[in-house]
Amino acid sequence: MAPRSVRGRGVPVACAPWVRTRLRTAPGAAWALGLLVLLTSFLAAAFPRAVERYETEGLRHDIAVADPRHSVLKLRAPQPALQIPQAEREAAVREVGLASAYRAALSALPDVVRTDTTQSSYGFRTGKPIAAQESWLSRPDRVDPELTYSTLSGLRNHATLRSGNWPAVHGEVSSDTPEVEGAVTEETAKALRIKAGSAITLPTQGRTPLTVRITGIVTPERPEAAYWSTQPLLRTPALIPEPDLEPPRYHWTAALLLPPDAAPALLATAGAPEAFWRFAPDGSHLTASDVPELRSSIASLEGGPGLVKLRAAVDEDAELSTDMDEIVTRYDTLRTAIGPIVTVAAVGIGAVAAVVLLMTGGLIGVRRRSELALLRSRGGSLRGIGGRLLAETAVTAVPAAALGLLIAVATVGQARLWPSVVGAAAVAVLVCAALPLRTTLQHRRPQLHGARDDLMSARPTRRRTVAELTLLMLAVGAVVALRRRGTGGDGGGDLLISAAPVLVGLIAALVLVRLLPLPLRLAWRSVARRRGAVGFLSLARAGRTSAGGMLPLLALLLALTTAAFGGSVLAGVADARDDAAVRATGADARIDGPGLSVPLPDRLIREVRGADGVQEVAGVRIEYDVPVSADGSGDQRPKGATMVGVDPATYARLARATGLGAFPADRLKASGPAASKGTAPSGDRVLPVIASPSVAERLGDGPRDLSTAAGNLKVRVAGTVMRTPAVSDSDFLIVDAASLSRRQTTTLLVTGGSLDAKALRTAAHDAGKDFSVRLRSEERQAFVDTPMQRGAEGIYAAAIAAGAGYALLAVLLSLLQTAPERTALLARLRTMGLTSRQGRRLLGLEAMPQALLAAVGGLLVGWATTALLAPGVDLVSLALSAGPRSGATDTAPLRADLWSLTLPALGVVVLTAAVAAVQAWWATRRGSITELRAGDPR
Repeated sequence: MAPRSVRGRGVPVACAPWVRTRLRTAPGAAWALGLLVLLTSFLAAAFPRAVERYETEGLRHDIAVADPRHSVLKLRAPQPALQIPQAEREAAVREVGLASAYRAALSALPDVVRTDTTQSSYGFRTGKPIAAQESWLSRPDRVDPELTYSTLSGLRNHATLRSGNWPAVHGEVSSDTPEVEGAVTEETAKALRIKAGSAITLPTQGRTPLTVRITGIVTPERPEAAYWSTQPLLRTPALIPEPDLEPPRYHWTAALLLPPDAAPALLATAGAPEAFWRFAPDGSHLTASDVPELRSSIASLEGGPGLVKLRAAVDEDAELSTDMDEIVTRYDTLRTAIGPIVTVAAVGIGAVAAVVLLMTGGLIGVRRRSELALLRSRGGSLRGIGGRLLAETAVTAVPAAALGLLIAVATVGQARLWPSVVGAAAVAVLVCAALPLRTTLQHRRPQLHGARDDLMSARPTRRRTVAELTLLMLAVGAVVALRRRGTGGDGGGDLLISAAPVLVGLIAALVLVRLLPLPLRLAWRSVARRRGAVGFLSLARAGRTSAGGMLPLLALLLALTTAAFGGSVLAGVADARDDAAVRATGADARIDGPGLSVPLPDRLIREVRGADGVQEVAGVRIEYDVPVSADGSGDQRPKGATMVGVDPATYARLARATGLGAFPADRLKASGPAASKGTAPSGDRVLPVIASPSVAERLGDGPRDLSTAAGNLKVRVAGTVMRTPAVSDSDFLIVDAASLSRRQTTTLLVTGGSLDAKALRTAAHDAGKDFSVRLRSEERQAFVDTPMQRGAEGIYAAAIAAGAGYALLAVLLSLLQTAPERTALLARLRTMGLTSRQGRRLLGLEAMPQALLAAVGGLLVGWATTALLAPGVDLVSLALSAGPRSGATDTAPLRADLWSLTLPALGVVVLTAAVAAVQAWWATRRGSITELRAGDPR
């Protein structure tokens, strides 16, 4: 190629034949690069879509499962003003008037607030319940029941008639109508003894009372849906205590359902009648990006321009109330807490992918170094060579990235497109720029053939030292910020904080690369004095590894750190849920009586001990609200504490097994003879107790007198524990039950590997229908993942799998980079008598130093990263946002998971050994003549 021809022709003219020629010459490399770009672009495009998908599903889930009493938008307006003509007042509350207002209110709602019209309703009701005087109505404590009278739209579409007839109007109902028809649900009829044909009279403001005759008994369809559950009183009566009475007296409160056009009859009652419209929310159209607009719209409807529009459509005095804003706030709080934790995984796996892509570009550059050096020596410009390499790479990378984007869009839910486009485009740009830039930098100056550039002879430059110190300061700052600010709150969205594990892995790689020559020199010197050439040659070859081999080590360290951190997150979530389940039950199973201190029958205790799978039963006596006053000066008002009477030996074993406040059993052994059952203990006998820190502080160091239902006691604190299996309270004291005068067992804590839940529940039911059985396994299952939690855990699992895959690629690329040299070396040594077995040992020992360095370094870095970042990472939102909150932990700290640390590290060593063995086997199958060609620079 003449220099003139290169300069005379433009790059676009020369690129087409060059690209076509290169693709035809090396199709395998092009396909491999395209496959890697396809996979990486798919991950880059799928991640934002997966995050937005689970956030969207979480929002829709939270709205769908929320209690309709909180999620439904409730609009109400007082009865029409008295100065309006009576005919207009009556027309306004009939079906036609309320339906017209309902449609107008629907059109006034913001677009983001869509409603489920099948579960929405409207009507006219008495705002205050009215006492019923009929003597045949049920009166548990001889208190008149209170009834609410309401019309309800669409009743026939949401209920089934069980007896009688549907209520209807006969003629036109006005405020003077003396009688109307009504209906009640089956639950209301059963509780209040109402039958079809019953009549209930309520007073009016006129002389003639209003009679409601019950014509039908109905059964609600989907009683849990918003139509019936927005005001549960419509379907289910309730017992309400009378205010300011001790002991309390209860009365029934219920609702009677009238036909829609019977509403004018309620205008004459003294029950503060009002119109209502209920709009059940439909969250199926909402996305995570709609949250700010949804929150703003709800606030506007409750007291802003939105409410003004509703008042213009319905009534000038209308008011809207809803707790939808609290639902959205809880969702946003959970998303804010989970988001930074997911970002940590995304940054980690993104860094690993970027390093592997750079390694791929480096491998291509090394394989083509001689070719490009020849072009440079023949007059090729850096711009021309870089343009050819850019076009050659773009022809493969850009279509692969576009295909990865299309696959991600087709397979990962509905989400915004532009974040996925940005991710896939970033991958394509990185791949297209890596090879031209690397080649341009390498060929700026002529390079001497055979010059050494290895770990043993390389000396870090000042620029490298400055860059490493800068990265070190960034890593220290990120770790300190994460420990102080955590992943939640204002610090959670900081990208530097999310990159803390990556920066720690980067610093570790730099340190290990600097330290690697030291052990190699020591090992080389010790092996040099021994017989045999395999060990000496392998260490010499390991020391001749390119000084630019930090990228493989960095990729492995980042992959191992990401896998260790992700595994630790998943293990921390599981541990937090296990701990919360143990706290909720205190053992594998828990059996309680119907009241706070109701003793369990002896028969139940015997049957539980004999049930299948039961290993041990700890019977305890629990007494709540034992008054404990402070010792000495200060607040002398007694505070309630929970006293737990136990068998010391059995309960100590249970506490040790569950990890809930273990203590030595002999701490509870009191000196002197124990009191016989039914007699008070001696006044001089001091009982040792194990107490919580707060109770121990109030009891002090000396003996204290306590008055309990189990007798008067004199106790002394013998030790403290933070928690205990029997109760989840933070104020408790544990005492030997044998020292109590009343030793009834109120709770059974059962341990066993495979408990027969059916047998336990049968025994409890035979003892009484109010006895409860709670299993730890069921409590654990109650922590059901919400879509947001499930999505975050899935991303961490995918990050671990992707990290393992990229670690595999890093090992393969690292070994492929030096594969020609190793093959040629084996061929030369075979001509000098090296056996196949020795060849396998040589390649294996040569690859082991870096593999062992990466494995040990990855294990240590993963452990150190988890330990350093643990104070700033709280998994409670990810682990416990769903499920029973009783006894749940306040925090869920991050801890290092042994399997997540060791398995990936061992996998790197095994994989490296396997690849080296395969390479040696393949090299021995080929003849030496093929490898040893004249003029071959290898």
